[in-house]
Amino acid sequence: MSLFRTKDITQLLAEKEKGHQLKKALGAFDLTMIGIGAIIGAGIFVITGVTAAKHSGPALILSFVVAGLACAFAALCYAEFAAAVPVAGSVYTYTYATLGEIVAWVIGWDLILEYLLAVSTVSVGWSGYFQKLINGFGFHIPPAFASAETGMFNLPAFLIVILVTWLLSRGIKESARINNIMVVIKVAVVLLFIAVGVWYVKPANWSPFMPFGWDGVFAGAASIFFAYIGFDSVATAAEEVRNPKRDLPLGIILSLAICTVLYIVVSALMTGIVPYPKLNDPAPISLVLQAAGQDWLAGLVSLGGILGLTTVLLVMLYGQTRVFFAMSRDGLLPEMFSNVHPKYLTPFTSTWLIGTVAAGLGGIFPLEKLAALVNMGTLAAFTLISVGVIILRSTQPNLPRPFKVPFVPVIPLLAIGFCIFLMAQLPVETWVAFLIWLVIGLTVYLVYGYRNSKLNFR
Repeated sequence: MSLFRTKDITQLLAEKEKGHQLKKALGAFDLTMIGIGAIIGAGIFVITGVTAAKHSGPALILSFVVAGLACAFAALCYAEFAAAVPVAGSVYTYTYATLGEIVAWVIGWDLILEYLLAVSTVSVGWSGYFQKLINGFGFHIPPAFASAETGMFNLPAFLIVILVTWLLSRGIKESARINNIMVVIKVAVVLLFIAVGVWYVKPANWSPFMPFGWDGVFAGAASIFFAYIGFDSVATAAEEVRNPKRDLPLGIILSLAICTVLYIVVSALMTGIVPYPKLNDPAPISLVLQAAGQDWLAGLVSLGGILGLTTVLLVMLYGQTRVFFAMSRDGLLPEMFSNVHPKYLTPFTSTWLIGTVAAGLGGIFPLEKLAALVNMGTLAAFTLISVGVIILRSTQPNLPRPFKVPFVPVIPLLAIGFCIFLMAQLPVETWVAFLIWLVIGLTVYLVYGYRNSKLNFR
């Protein structure tokens, strides 16, 4: 049997067998909020300051534009696939239909790395904001349980992932409602920061505009790409959308557009209020507001940061479980990952298993520096989805496409070019770690996935 065997599109749409079906409960608004919930988090509340100080300076806005263009081209490709093939699994499922099983496995394994490490890393950031907030009220977590770096265990990071896991295991509609509320609050906090911060901008702080040159702009774009991961999580919800042909493209494109505008405005204000060398702080927005003498708003931003990172955890863990669900339903992973709870209609067992692992990693390891590895996984996924659009247009030109990427193959090729360029900006050690992860994945596939693939039995 060929390693590059593919699944037929009609087969994908028809194979949602009894006992492996997810509840259809989401609309365009829910999807847009899921996208915003995943995108606006660590990007605005954590990574922007460090990137401005070390890479881009005031030209951080250009870094966001470059990264945003790469995402925009890839988002169009995601939208075409998601509308045409509304099945759980996102880019894993799409590559299975276009590039073959072995490539689908690689990208699925890649997504596992991306989502798992993103959840663990963001949980550590969440813990930092949470402790800053409660410290202001005179409460302090014992040092041994406050950080894995300076103590024994990061208890808040562990507990928040467990809480999010419990919520996701109870049902997607309930999770979406809570996500929507938190997204509205955190976007309101960001808009409030913009409304207040605009009066404290000193244009002199924008000079020199590109202190690190174009190399700094591009290095910054690769660094803050972590800020954009999440809109692809919208595609993982395909099987739980009431009207996927219309709502999936809307959710993907709207969430990305809204977040890109907010990122550019916020980064311009930050570098205009505080000189960029001083922004090397894990809570840059709070730092900026304190510098402006707006301590009351800095406290609100801490709350917004907590909510923002909570929604990121929710959406990333959700995406992780749905990729496992799809790979298990194809036989490439054990069946337990696609078993659906009879009452909640969620992949209950796998949600708890994955959530516990992610919580443990967040509690034990200081994972902030692994953002580059998450970026690598995301860029690889975006590259493959763009290749898949070109191939599917050639191999199945008559496939119904409710949404079509314009100017094929130009747009997909631009997405591929941008993503590969940004991957080239990442450190060598990131490439080494990524390749090691892929070797482990290929071993798992050859030992288990290849033999148990359901394509063997058709």
